[in-house]
Amino acid sequence: MTFDLLAPIMFASLVVVLLAGFPVAFSLAAVAAVFGLVGVLAGRFDAMFLTAMKFRIQGVFYNDNLLAIPLLVFMGMILERTGIAEDMLLALNRLFGRVPGGLAYTVIIVGAVLSAITGFVSASVIALGLISLPVMLRTGYDHRLATGAIAAAGTLAQILPPSLVLIVLAEQMEVPLIEIYHGALIPSALLICLYLGYVFFATWRTPHLAPPAALKGDRSWADPTVWLEAAVAAGLPLGLVLAVLASIYFGVATPSEGGAIGVTGALLLGLAKRRLTGRNLKQAMEIAGILCSCVIFLLLGASFFTLVFRGLNGHLWIESLFQHIPAGQLGFLLFVNVMIFLLAFFLDFFEIAFIVLPLIAPIAHKAGIDMVWLTVLLAVNLQTSFMHPPFGIALYNLRSVAPRSIATSQIYWGAVPFLLLQLSMVAILIIAPGIVTKTAPAPANVEDIRIELPPLPLEVPRLE
Repeated sequence: MTFDLLAPIMFASLVVVLLAGFPVAFSLAAVAAVFGLVGVLAGRFDAMFLTAMKFRIQGVFYNDNLLAIPLLVFMGMILERTGIAEDMLLALNRLFGRVPGGLAYTVIIVGAVLSAITGFVSASVIALGLISLPVMLRTGYDHRLATGAIAAAGTLAQILPPSLVLIVLAEQMEVPLIEIYHGALIPSALLICLYLGYVFFATWRTPHLAPPAALKGDRSWADPTVWLEAAVAAGLPLGLVLAVLASIYFGVATPSEGGAIGVTGALLLGLAKRRLTGRNLKQAMEIAGILCSCVIFLLLGASFFTLVFRGLNGHLWIESLFQHIPAGQLGFLLFVNVMIFLLAFFLDFFEIAFIVLPLIAPIAHKAGIDMVWLTVLLAVNLQTSFMHPPFGIALYNLRSVAPRSIATSQIYWGAVPFLLLQLSMVAILIIAPGIVTKTAPAPANVEDIRIELPPLPLEVPRLE
C-alpha cells in the first residue's frame, strides 16, 4: 500500500465509523489516533507531530471567540428560563393575533428574537413549540402551516447574530468573527422577510389556514397600553441582543466580553422581573455546560483529525478532486452547495462543520473566493440540515413537544415550503454576493481552478 492511499482510506474509515452510529467527537479522535500511529510507525510523522497536537489543543482553549460560546448560551438560557420569551409572544399576539396569519407572524418575529437570544436551534424550536403551538391549534390553524412556521423560525438561530453556529463556522473557515456577524445581518433579515411574505401570501389566498385569534383579554389597537406592553416585552430582550452586537461591532468589546455583557444584562432583567430563582439559574448553567462541553470535544476531535489528515497530504487529495470541476468559481460554488445540501440528509450541522468545511476552506481561499461571503452562504445552506425530512433536528425537536393530534407527516410537509425559501436564499446570495460583502468577487468567473500547493510542513503553530 502506498502512502498516497492513506488519506482516502482515513476519510472512508471516518464515514464508516459515523454511519455505524458512534459519537462524532470520539470518532474523529479515534480515527485520527489510528492513522496517526500508522504515520508514526511508517516514519511519516516525528516528534514534531505530537508537539503540534499539543499546541492545537492549547489553541482551542486560548481562543477568545470560542470563549463567547458558553457566555452567549448562558445568556439565552437565563432569558428563556425566566419566561421573557413567553411575555414577548403574548404581548405581540395582542397586536397581530386579530388578523389572518397573525399568530404565524408573531411566531416568526419572536422566533427571530429568541434565536438571537438562545443562539442554537433546538432551544428556539422547543421554546416556540411549547409556548405558541397550543395557542395556534386552539385558534384553528392548519397543522402544516403552524408547525412549519415554528420550525423555520427556530432555525434562524443558525444565521442570526450572535449565533454560536456562526462562531463555529468562523473558526472552521478561519475568518474574522466580526466580519461574519456583519455579513450575516442582511441575509438573515431577508430570510425573515421571505418567511413573513410566504405567510402573508398563503393566508391571503386561503384565509382559513390561519384564522384570526380570539385572545383572552383582547383589546383594541387604539388602546395605547397594548403597544406599550408589546414595546416593553419585545424591546427589552431585543435591546439586550442589540447591545451585545453593538459592543462587538464598534470595537468596544471582544466577542467574549460582549457575551459577558449579555449575561450581565440577562441577570439584571431576570432580577427586575423577579423571576430569577436558584432553580432557573441552575438549569441555565447545566444546559450551557452540557452544550459547550459537546462543542469543545468536537473541536478537539476535529482539530486532531485535520492535523493527521493534512499530515498524510489529504488536502492535496481533496484539491485533486476539485480540479476536475468545470466552470471555475461558479462550478465550485454549485458543487459545494449541492454536496452540503445532500450531506445534510444524513449528517447534522456539527458533523458537516467539523469534517467537511475544513477540507474545502483552503481550496476556496486559493481559488480567490471571498471567505466571509462563502461562510455566510454555507451557513444559510446548513440551515436546511435542520429542516430536512425525515432527519431534520428541528423537526425532531418539534415532534417531541407537539401533541399527538399532529401527524409526523404534517410536520414534514409543513417544513417543505420554508425549506424551499431557504434554498432560494442560497441562490440569491450566489447571484448577489454584495448582500454579504462589497468585496466578494462575482461568482460568474468561469476560469478553471488550478491549485498546486506544496505539502504542508508539520511545524509548530504560533499562538496569537
